Amino acid sequence: MTDVVLPCRNEAAALPGLLARMPAGYRPIVVDNGSTDGTAAVARAHGAEVIIEAEPGYGAAVHAGVLAAGPDDGVVCVMDADGSFDPAQLPLLAGPVRAGVAELCTGRRRPAAPGAWPLHARAANAVLARRLRRTAGLPVHDIGPIRAVRRDDLLGLGLRDRRFGYPLELLIAAGRARWRVVEVDVDYHPRAAGTRSKVTGTVLGTLRAIHDMGAVLAR
Repeated sequence: MTDVVLPCRNEAAALPGLLARMPAGYRPIVVDNGSTDGTAAVARAHGAEVIIEAEPGYGAAVHAGVLAAGPDDGVVCVMDADGSFDPAQLPLLAGPVRAGVAELCTGRRRPAAPGAWPLHARAANAVLARRLRRTAGLPVHDIGPIRAVRRDDLLGLGLRDRRFGYPLELLIAAGRARWRVVEVDVDYHPRAAGTRSKVTGTVLGTLRAIHDMGAVLAR
């Protein structure tokens, strides 16, 4: 069994469809990070394990989910719960890690429809990825919110960021640890109706994420 951590804040509208598409052998762990729309109740009603994380922030939610993940095959996936990713593609990411080909496998978003990935967010992502390729030597083109890694390896990195800087800190730490990092293409769809991105949905959200990631780069 492979655990899938789904950090959530007000994603109730997306969860029924998302959880229904979870592939066999993949167990969803929904981490409710301050939702006000009944996210936790919807997740439980559709068979997901639910963790409540009071500390606000993407990194805080992911970390809580990873701690809650079981040993099983040792691999844990992390994926946004807004409906923008297809859970059926999770084996593409878990496969290289499970096979020992990579310590970390990340998804490179490929927009599946116009407007799925706003230009301002795509541009900011490209700048950060270019810097990572240049300074850390990592073959990545996306600071993506979908990834697979062995749970113990991830916890061993001792990541500290609990906000939007978490994905970038993970990649920097993976580079320093000389991990083998593999990037695979994944479809990126428009968010489910009734949900709103905390990052790409607004320019302000993107700027906040850039601020958090800038703080990580400055360490």
